[in-house]
Amino acid sequence: MKEKSSFNWFYLVVFAVLAITIYPLLNLDPPQSINENGFFALLKENKVEKVVVYTDTPRADVFLTKEARAAMVKNAKKDTQNLLPAMQEQKPDFDFNYGNLQYFQEKFDNLKKENPQVKTQYDFKTAGSPFQDILIQALIWFGIMAVIYYFLFRKMGSGGGPGGQIFSIGKSRAKLFDENEKVQVTFKDVAGLEGAKEEVQEVVDFLKNSEKYTKLGGKIPKGVLLVGPPGTGKTLLAKAVAGEAKVPFFSLSGSDFVEMFVGVGASRVRDLFAQAKAKSPAIIFIDEIDAIGRARGRGGLQGGNDERENTLNQLLTEMDGFGTDTNVIVMAATNRADILDKALMRAGRFDRSIYVDLPEMHERREIFDVHLAKIKLAPDIDRDFLAKQTPGFSGADIANVCNEAALIAARNNHEFVTKQDFLDAVDRIIGGLEKKNKAIKPSEKKRVAFHEAGHATISWLVEHAAPLLKVTIVPRGRSLGAAWYLPEERSLTTTEQMLDEMCATLGGRAAEQVAFGNISTGALSDLERVTKQAQAMVTIYGLSENIGNISYYDSSGQSEYSFGKPYSEETAKKIDVEIKDIIENQYKRAVTILHENRDKLDALAQKLLEKEVIFREDLEEIFGKRAWDPELTERPVTEAVVENTQENTSSEEPQESQN
Repeated sequence: MKEKSSFNWFYLVVFAVLAITIYPLLNLDPPQSINENGFFALLKENKVEKVVVYTDTPRADVFLTKEARAAMVKNAKKDTQNLLPAMQEQKPDFDFNYGNLQYFQEKFDNLKKENPQVKTQYDFKTAGSPFQDILIQALIWFGIMAVIYYFLFRKMGSGGGPGGQIFSIGKSRAKLFDENEKVQVTFKDVAGLEGAKEEVQEVVDFLKNSEKYTKLGGKIPKGVLLVGPPGTGKTLLAKAVAGEAKVPFFSLSGSDFVEMFVGVGASRVRDLFAQAKAKSPAIIFIDEIDAIGRARGRGGLQGGNDERENTLNQLLTEMDGFGTDTNVIVMAATNRADILDKALMRAGRFDRSIYVDLPEMHERREIFDVHLAKIKLAPDIDRDFLAKQTPGFSGADIANVCNEAALIAARNNHEFVTKQDFLDAVDRIIGGLEKKNKAIKPSEKKRVAFHEAGHATISWLVEHAAPLLKVTIVPRGRSLGAAWYLPEERSLTTTEQMLDEMCATLGGRAAEQVAFGNISTGALSDLERVTKQAQAMVTIYGLSENIGNISYYDSSGQSEYSFGKPYSEETAKKIDVEIKDIIENQYKRAVTILHENRDKLDALAQKLLEKEVIFREDLEEIFGKRAWDPELTERPVTEAVVENTQENTSSEEPQESQN
């Protein structure tokens, strides 16, 4: 709601000061006075272009010729004749009193007869009232100042120009979507997120049929907090609520409250809620609320946090300040719910917390349906296949995949977006841009081939490692080689699964040790990953027998600002030893597996050097099918394990006969 602005007398004072200051600077100098004899002297020299004789007063204005004026002007500043050509006529150069008009005319005519070269003409006019000229000039300058007022102060006050925030700094920056600018997003546009949509649909019903709940004594929730990883659709879900409810929707970010001036954030919160109450029923959506909702008093800093805390205090007050009949619901989104202030999260403010998780496979298929509707697809596109190829992708990631696939298809001059375009898009997003022209030494290329072959071998031979999709030694992004796996989507992870994953991750360095007898720096990302996994096993998930069923994880986030550790120095040493033992045991396990399958490792590395890119089918030719693959689930697991063991022990036979 736009408030009606009242007249400010301060602006009128500013106008007067500016007018008094500027008008004398722009006003032209008055003409120089001469006597009648001086005029006739100029006339004899043929320097007068025109003379204006005023009949109602014994005065005349003299206008010199251009040549005479140019000769007389010595300082360019005095020649202000062209400053305001559109506002006033040419200024007379001299004026004089002529006495008797009849005598003046006779003398003027006689002089022209005696001097034929004189072409000067004279006109008769009435001088008019001096007050009239002053009034006209005052009106002109007042009009100029009014224009300056409109474009300077009013535009600045509304934020329309540089420095405009000075006059509206305490106003809310929320973008309003109402009947004039409707939200076009509905629940049909939000694919997946079935559980979250079911919960927020109740919010829509609250806004549409509030009496249905209040007449029974129920209270409409004041706040709904959407929590989840980035790109999962929290903002889209909030817009869909506004689109379905068809109520005014105020959208802004948490950083919009933050300003360097003291008290601005709290003022914007008050203004936001005042506008929402005026348009009730309404929805206030604050994206990234952790910018102002962070827990108070953290870090012991003074001064810098005061303004943010004042803004949060005002938000807490406003959420408690309106009653249940106001029909204003606050929705907020964040991916850092652990750092929010407890007072903000309590019942009565944010009554509901909805977790928006990464989409599962069937939800990813629905998201693909939404984004593929605007793309020209080849007939063989299988949406289920695309959903399987994108585990762990958020809705924003899937949208990026579709867009990237369309760009790749256009770059390759395809008429339709093909299956390969989508696979290339996934590779581009995960691994980076392929660098086919990067120069690599043959020895380094061979090491990269064995490194990637080690990953592929271990992941194929251990049960719980993710199944392989593709291996390449073509440089991509910051890596010299890459392997793509299809991780199993699971909610829980056992100790055996984590150890198998760590063993497969260390397979690259183990392959370098087996093949070359030394190791390189190429396993940096692998070591970083397994170290974090081992630390999580020991300190977070309690999966270490030596340390015990203890977790040092702090879900509240308070340990982030503490200087001490939650365990003693003796325990810290035990944790370090346990982490190292876990990693070293899996490294030795990987080395052992590769030694036992050295011929297959060599064959796989050689195939990589020849083809540069190999797929799952190539591994099946060398290793045979995995005993625990989904297509072999009809067979007993024990039998499959025994057969696989027998194949591994008969390594003396040729590769083809094993398969």
